[in-house]
Amino acid sequence: MLREGTTVDKSAIRRHMALGVAVLTASGLLSLAGTGTAEAAALCSGRKVRTLPFSTGSVQIYKKRGYVCAVTLRERQGTRTYMSVSVRAWRARPAVNKGLFKHHAGPVTVHAGHRRVLIKGTVGSDSASSGWIRL
Repeated sequence: MLREGTTVDKSAIRRHMALGVAVLTASGLLSLAGTGTAEAAALCSGRKVRTLPFSTGSVQIYKKRGYVCAVTLRERQGTRTYMSVSVRAWRARPAVNKGLFKHHAGPVTVHAGHRRVLIKGTVGSDSASSGWIRL
């Protein structure tokens, strides 16, 4: 409400509107930038212990109470492309998820206990492998 004899400063209103638009744009961009990690965290439980980056994506590795979970995330989402993720505990068969996906392959979970694990991820023609590691 305006009091009698006061004027409206239109430039101040424009500045406030521009600031509000800038804040909304920045928050939208930040939410888009972090979707990969948030998506992997929603798919795997536990704490993130390692990331295996490569040119077309990354493999996010989580651990909780002796279980190891992995998800392969694509760098740029779009049409379906070949993706895979596998987790293999020492002296056990690997758990694998592979196929044509838009966003991610997995999650894949195995009980590793205190054994070493081998984790591999592929997006298109590029891939990453952890080698045998103890988490």
